[in-house]
Amino acid sequence: MMKKDAKTIAVSVVSAEDSIYDGEGELIVVSADKGELGIKPGHAPLLASLKPGQVRVVNDDSEEVFYISGGFLEVQPNQVTVLADTAQRASNIDEAGALEAQARAEKMLSDKQDNIDYEAARKELARAAALLATLRRSRRERG
Repeated sequence: MMKKDAKTIAVSVVSAEDSIYDGEGELIVVSADKGELGIKPGHAPLLASLKPGQVRVVNDDSEEVFYISGGFLEVQPNQVTVLADTAQRASNIDEAGALEAQARAEKMLSDKQDNIDYEAARKELARAAALLATLRRSRRERG
């Protein structure tokens, strides 16, 4: 892990499969169940449940963007840890697959059949939308 200065905090983004990011951040932004959270050095200890969405690790000259499918955030005095069910860098998102999943979910929700699992379709639509939003944000940051 890199040496911290007063304006950064150690950040780890891990999933069940892999450690995705291990570095420093001046600001960490996550999608918590109760809304978006921003964490800066000196933040009070915190444990929060995360929903599918973006995790952003911001520094003066860069921004790392990740997609997570949900998980937990743990904030300690010198460490922020994102424990994700699954996580991936925005640059690794399969845009075509996310667009297909979005179209499938929208079609399921628009069909008026009794055998549709609407809750599963809503979750799939939310997941696809979060993936696409993460990808778009990453592209904006890269120019």
